[in-house]
Amino acid sequence: MAIASGKGGVGKSNFTINFAIKLKEQGKKVLLIDFDIGMGNIDILLGVVPQRTIVDLFTQSITIEELIEIGPGDIAYISGGSGLSEIFNLNEERSACFSQQFKKLVHTYDFILFDMGAGITKDTLYFMASADESIIITTPEPTSITDAYAVIKHLCYFDHGLPIQMVINRVMAKGTAEDTFLRMQKAAIRFLNKELTLLGSLPDDPKVMQSVLDQIPFVIKEQMCPASKAMNRMVEKYLNIPVKTNSPASFLAKLKSFVTER
Repeated sequence: MAIASGKGGVGKSNFTINFAIKLKEQGKKVLLIDFDIGMGNIDILLGVVPQRTIVDLFTQSITIEELIEIGPGDIAYISGGSGLSEIFNLNEERSACFSQQFKKLVHTYDFILFDMGAGITKDTLYFMASADESIIITTPEPTSITDAYAVIKHLCYFDHGLPIQMVINRVMAKGTAEDTFLRMQKAAIRFLNKELTLLGSLPDDPKVMQSVLDQIPFVIKEQMCPASKAMNRMVEKYLNIPVKTNSPASFLAKLKSFVTER
């Protein structure tokens, strides 16, 4: 699945990490890949220093398995790296390299989560449209809603049938999440003819910010806080939602077609 947001600072990566950990606690084999290449922060939020990043896959003669490291909660992840000296672009050669290596992983894990960079780029949209489903993170803030809708609009252009689920983060009052989702749902149906699904919401919990500062996922550090309880409910709901998954070959074929036609 591809997890994205319209703007930075809405808690996308923090959601992805904690969501992945809770999936693993349910007995699922999970791999988290930080696709905010060159500006990734998964390793920072996990409080770890990776030995390698996904960029090494394209610049060194190593396999994708060698990139996988284990973080808190025994979660398997691949770092996106940070502080690169040049902007990273996914050209046709790099896409072919990734596809060849990615084939080695698809039968090992139940879920592979792509933590995409915030905002809209062609590389982000290629991976999102190639995935089985997408989760869009937003907050009730008007600018966040507008930017999230823009991502959905562009994504529908690439694959209108892609399942899109919404997560409303930093909810401060009862009913806010539902109101926020209904606004997006009405706009998506009216202008895009697209049905969205509300996966759930997370409260504006001060324990989450403290966990970020401590670089420990909140579902590990504060298991009984409101955000952790909400995440538990969300993962339980997610695992009971039937999702039509494509074959690994379908994902790779779609990705190749997007890149070669750019």
